[in-house]
This record gives sequence, C-alpha cells and structure tokens, in this order.
Amino acid sequence: MLVAPKPDNEPARLATLRTLGILDTPAEERFDRLTRLARRVFDVPIALVSLIDENRQWFKSCAGLEVQETARDVSFCGHAILHDDVFMIPDARADARFHDNPLVTGDPGIRFYAGQPLTVPNGSKLGTLCLIDTRPRELDTEQRGLLRDLAHIAEQEIAAIELATVDELTLIANRRGFEALAQHALNVCKRMGRDASLLFFDLDDFKRINDTFGHAEGDRALATFAAALRESLRESDVIGRLGGDEFVALLTDARDDETRHALDRLRVALAASNAASSRGYEIRFSVGQTQFEAARHASIIDLLASSDSKMYAHKAARKHGQAR
Repeated sequence: MLVAPKPDNEPARLATLRTLGILDTPAEERFDRLTRLARRVFDVPIALVSLIDENRQWFKSCAGLEVQETARDVSFCGHAILHDDVFMIPDARADARFHDNPLVTGDPGIRFYAGQPLTVPNGSKLGTLCLIDTRPRELDTEQRGLLRDLAHIAEQEIAAIELATVDELTLIANRRGFEALAQHALNVCKRMGRDASLLFFDLDDFKRINDTFGHAEGDRALATFAAALRESLRESDVIGRLGGDEFVALLTDARDDETRHALDRLRVALAASNAASSRGYEIRFSVGQTQFEAARHASIIDLLASSDSKMYAHKAARKHGQAR
C-alpha cells in the first residue's frame, strides 16, 4: 500500500479547512442530496463528500457507508487531492498503490474509485466528491464531466460556509468561525491534557483613526493588525475578528511564558509596521489573557468572557500609565 504524500500547501490547506468550522458537524441536506444523486446517477453503492484532515478523512456526507471517518493513511481521497481533475482507479486489486489497502481487502471492499477534488478560492483542495463501487468499472468522458459538475455544486456549498465564517475585510475567521474552530481546538486540548491560552485584543484609539483619517484608513488599520497576528502567531493558533476593532487568538499547547513571547513578537511586528508607514497614527492594542483551566472554563465562551474583562482592565491601566 502506498500512503499519499502531503500536498505542498498542507499547512495552509489545513488552516483553510479548520477555519471553515465544518469538521465534525451534523449532516446537512445540501450535501446529502448531492451524494444521493451521485449514487443514483452513477449506479454506485457509495458516494461521499470527504474532507481530508491532518490524520483522517472525515465524511461530511456518506451515502451508502456507515462509518463517519477513516484514517488518512488508507484513504483514496488523500491521493485524489494531489490532482486537479478526476482521480480514477478502475480496479484497486490491480493497482500497486491500493491492492493491499485494508479498505480493499476488507470492508467496504473497494474495487472502483473516482474522486473529483473540491477546491476553494485560495486554491486549497479540501477533499473530494467521490464514488465507490465494489466491482471494477470506469467512467467515460461524459460521466467524468458530470462528476465534475456535481463536485462544483459541493464547492459552491463550501464557499457559502466560508462566507459565513470568514471576515471579509481581514480574511481571518469571524465570530462564528472563530467560536466553532476554537471550541474544536479546545476540546482537543482537554482530551490531550494540553495547555491553552486565550488573548482578547482591542485596538487603542481606533475611533480617532476613523474620525480623523476616514473609514477606509480604519479598514486598513484593521487589516494591518490582522496581518500582524498571522505573522506573529503559529499556524496552529486560532485567530479571529469578533467585530469592530476586537480580535481574539487561541494559542494551543501554550503556557504563560509562550504566550508572553507571542505578544512580544506581535509588538515587534507592529512597531516595525508603524515605523515603516507614514499613516500619521500608530496601531496599538490592549489585551486580556486567560490561561485555560478545564475546571473553570467549560467552553470557549467562558474563556472569551474572562479575557474580555481582563482586556478592559488592561486598557484602563494603560490610560493611567500603569501597564505596558
């Protein structure tokens, strides 16, 4: 069995997938109707909308299959996302990459596979719309075109989710996207006994920037701060804009000292941006930090509330010259 290599853009691809907040969500009719249609049109027992996570493939819709996920190492879709067009295996038993795959030698007894990658606007291939049969077969040119068309509909539905979870101005998660993704990350930290820290940011004197320089310049300040967050934090950290000039970040597997280092990197990045610009103002922030404690914080909402109040205390202290 040949395990599929990771795509060249794997970190960005995973970040895109997780920002959507689609993993481990309930079944939805808009995806289920596509897989039901695909089963009927192509006369196959199994049709899936499969999303490739770091170590698993998870099925947003699985018509004809009882399981919700499998290991990524044995997935056919892990190979399919390395391609731009339909990836087809006419007979897995005759293919050196798959002949001894446990999904071929055991349940569900895959013989035929065809998967069209699902691509989002930034170019990331998040998964596939795929067909599986227990007998060898092939798709002709017309059938391949139909599979592409159905996959395009799935891509449109994913794009609708992205619009609902991504802040259009800064291109980071909005409140809905952040809460979904951060809760997922927090659950992982709970299960693994890992540290986590939540930072709640508010830009200082943002109203003055809008009033003095105009809303377009205010938008530029927000986008600049979001870019500094992306630059300063790790790819595994979850960042978002809650609205207005409020931003948040969940740092996973991070203790107090690591969180302080992240804040230092952010201050350095903003100082460099302020020094290099001639905007007539400086971007500064107040921040509240809360270290995750499983006994005190049942959800990401609890962490947000705690860090919000600490941020306002920090802002008040800054006004009186008592804090950095």
